Amino acid sequence: MAIIKKFRIKTFKKEKPKIDLRNISLSFNKRQILDDISLKIQEGEICGVLGPNGVGKSTLFNIIIGLLKPNFGKIFINSSDVTNIPINRRALDFGVCIVPQSGGIFSELTCEENLKSIAEIIIKDKNERVFNVEKMISKFQLESVKNIKGKHLSGGQKKRVCIAMALISNPKIILMDEPFQGLDLMTTRELQETIVNLQTEDNSRCCIISDHAARDLLAISDKAIVIANKKIIAQGSPSELIINKNAKSLYFGDSFKIN
Repeated sequence: MAIIKKFRIKTFKKEKPKIDLRNISLSFNKRQILDDISLKIQEGEICGVLGPNGVGKSTLFNIIIGLLKPNFGKIFINSSDVTNIPINRRALDFGVCIVPQSGGIFSELTCEENLKSIAEIIIKDKNERVFNVEKMISKFQLESVKNIKGKHLSGGQKKRVCIAMALISNPKIILMDEPFQGLDLMTTRELQETIVNLQTEDNSRCCIISDHAARDLLAISDKAIVIANKKIIAQGSPSELIINKNAKSLYFGDSFKIN
């Protein structure tokens, strides 16, 4: 699939980390999952997260949103230490949201009802709720399916509804766990364009995306990291990453190309 991103942020005149992970380590039942992970993600940046199955990518996401607490290390958002701040306060006070790998919508509710269910929790004013729901339906081209139950939507439609639900709260940090999984080529392309538009419409927002579809992910990433053996073994722009010796030996292999 052709690269659709027209620009990539490679340098910042003034670095302003939205997320700053410092020396994050986590273990379960004496099994080390992540070891000394440090990563800065800047405002306006799309960061891809790659790595083999079971390497800790979803665990890293759960640490960022506050579902898991690391055994060691600190998490900073907008320069504030949020390590001990719970998931609900990170969502409300720091604009953190996640689009999960599967699920994320109520199967027995219609597309419109799914959006309303989130709006009713976070938006007090009724007129504002109605406006935001209608805005999301229009933004994600869901008019034709707004009265269809979630269980009858296609994979691509479910992804769009899930992202729309996340955006109801106008988040500043969006995490997406395997958004391209199970999508056909055309739907993947549409979702890529949606993600790039999230960046261009709000340059204070950052997106962190994990997926095994490495080409599709690198096509829209400003930078990416590869996690293997519990650590970040490589990071950089897509073009830098695919020639990195560690990334090639532990993840990409010798024949991988972006296009």
